[in-house]
Amino acid sequence: MAPDEKKVYILDTNILLHEPLAIYSFDEHDVLIPMTVLEELDNIKDRRSDISRDARAAIRALDEVFKNTSPEEITAGVPLPSTDLEGNRGHISIFADHEIKGELAHVPGSEADNKIINAALHLQKEKAPTKVVLVTKDINMRLKAKGAGLRHVEDYRTDQLVDDIRYLAKGYQEVEGRLWDKVGKVESETQGRDTVQTIAAGVLENLYTNEYILDDSHEFAGRVLSHGDKEVKLLDLGFDRLMAQHAWGISPKNIYQGLALHALMDPSLDLVMLTGPAGSGKTLLAMAAALELVIERGLYDKVIVTRNTPEIAESIGFLPGTEEEKMLPWLAAITDTLEVLHGSDAHPSGSLQYIMDKANIQFKSVNFMRGRSIQNAIVLIDESQNLTASQLKTILTRCGEGTKMICSGNLAQIDSNYLSPVTSGLTYIVERFKDFPGSANVYLDGVVRSRLASFAEENL
Repeated sequence: MAPDEKKVYILDTNILLHEPLAIYSFDEHDVLIPMTVLEELDNIKDRRSDISRDARAAIRALDEVFKNTSPEEITAGVPLPSTDLEGNRGHISIFADHEIKGELAHVPGSEADNKIINAALHLQKEKAPTKVVLVTKDINMRLKAKGAGLRHVEDYRTDQLVDDIRYLAKGYQEVEGRLWDKVGKVESETQGRDTVQTIAAGVLENLYTNEYILDDSHEFAGRVLSHGDKEVKLLDLGFDRLMAQHAWGISPKNIYQGLALHALMDPSLDLVMLTGPAGSGKTLLAMAAALELVIERGLYDKVIVTRNTPEIAESIGFLPGTEEEKMLPWLAAITDTLEVLHGSDAHPSGSLQYIMDKANIQFKSVNFMRGRSIQNAIVLIDESQNLTASQLKTILTRCGEGTKMICSGNLAQIDSNYLSPVTSGLTYIVERFKDFPGSANVYLDGVVRSRLASFAEENL
């Protein structure tokens, strides 16, 4: 490649923690790892936290590349495996950024971020006209690097599937007017209690499997069973039937909750993703459906509830009790929901404990889900907007036969320093699974918690 086409990507520590195999994601361009990054990985790998596993995985990946090389080769650059059909490949090297001191250092201070920025500024000058790019998920570091004079600073976007959260799939398509006014020939077929409508392709655009279809007239509500070049098969659900659903005494308050409850109660769907603002009913519907499916219908044996714990509490060891007791503070939303579902009972506290035992509700930390194989259970991942794509992959791959996964989250309430709505693991799986026959996604539009919550969501 010509020097003006070749790029050198300098990776920050958080990139390797976010994706331990990120070194293979830069095609034919070169990758450079500052020595400071290796020191940070070394300090993290022995922590008793989930992130330490990613640090060790990144170190093993680097060791695999450099294990049979000399110090001179490591400094000059070792070829990476080819990433395209033409055999083009970049190189990876380690840069001793500790040598950049005194007058060579553009950004004063001994902080790790400053050392990495100084290395990038030094290489920008040394390797011109080759483009040197610092890749970091730390927003403040990107600002500091640009302010110090680094021309090219980027976020890691290899696992980013949408550029704007407004374009994220909602799980349903709303048709203006009456659907049947837009349709010519319709073939209706009865399959047991269900009616399947077959219409010509082209009437509805950009369809994907299990997407719900609504029209303004409230005459038609359905779900896409299949779509092809010639025809589209729709499962006719009907507005009234959706709004008349019940799960553990809960009925939908709007049509979006009706769609969500339909997806939750369908045992043929292995994965249901619920997104939407705070107070839209995500957790309440998920728990009501879980209790109905486990206790009343007996389709599953237990309910496993999990969520990501804040970084300061990743080990959850400082709290007393068993794992379930340790997780209770982080899963208060679930216990609050159970109280709402049984608030009208004569003895709510007794009912709550009885239901938790009857449904075999287990509270687990995401950090301890690795290595498990979950069979015949409903797994509810609450606050999943705070999980990375790799963390969600870890949980999804734990699911065995007869397991239903429910991921709920509000992309406007991300607590992680390194995640944004477009890089959240929830966004990633919504896009990845949107055309998977065994999954459905519903954006719950509208706050039903209270008029105070609704006003706060819209105006704050």
